[in-house]
Amino acid sequence: MLTRFFSASAAAVLALGVVATAPALADDDRFIIVQSTTSTQNSGLLDAILPQFKDKSGIEVRVVAVGTGQALKNARNGDGDVLLVHAKPAEEKFVADGFGVKRSDVMYNDFVIIGPKSDPAGIKGLSDAPLALRKIADSKAPFASRGDDSGTHKKERALWKMAEVDIGEASGSWYRETGSGMGATLNAAAGMGAYTMSDRATWIAFKNKGELAILTEGDDRLFNQYGVILVNPEKHAAVKKDDGQAFIDWLIGAEGQKAIAAYQVDGQQLFFPNATKETN
Repeated sequence: MLTRFFSASAAAVLALGVVATAPALADDDRFIIVQSTTSTQNSGLLDAILPQFKDKSGIEVRVVAVGTGQALKNARNGDGDVLLVHAKPAEEKFVADGFGVKRSDVMYNDFVIIGPKSDPAGIKGLSDAPLALRKIADSKAPFASRGDDSGTHKKERALWKMAEVDIGEASGSWYRETGSGMGATLNAAAGMGAYTMSDRATWIAFKNKGELAILTEGDDRLFNQYGVILVNPEKHAAVKKDDGQAFIDWLIGAEGQKAIAAYQVDGQQLFFPNATKETN
């Protein structure tokens, strides 16, 4: 009986120990998944600001960095809690289709058209992006496209349409699709002396510039807006809605906006916060 008493007591103590340590283990493993873009990752922004959010909240943010199209697809499948991307029409459709709770502006920068300093297409100094692309097409100079349905690729295709260039016919000749993220596409452009289009943040952070330079910029049609959306828990019950919303609130609140504005590379600000109380 005495042995059974001590055994039962020991079991109870062990059980209490497990219960006592469970919250600590849960806190250590508290995280959300954010489906985002290669530009937020390649630019170094997320590495700079996410530790600040974790210090504030105790919530780790695990990022899946892919093209916007893939990020939207992943979020539709419930593979994530928050979406942080840059293709506003596609984001609004995501919400309208019931996959997101609401959309909020977070920050912006712009796209730039990059090419070899020798500039065989003669686009240097142009502020008309479709005209620059038209001249590249006319010269048949190589152009490296991401070709991955990312936000950058979506914008690029819209500009080719404005330029009245059929890139489908050119695919595989002077128009070359990498099917890769922005950093890899910039590397490909550097390797083959090609033109390409990049978000400015990734370009600034990119180290392998070689003979590439910004040649066309400043067109209002190159504006690049980022938005954030909580994945709808009514569609996917596994969504961590409270922690996901806590991240969104921080990102579009004063602290997150300040962290975004403070991030610089080589003395240059890469993203410009513009969150407002208005949401879609």
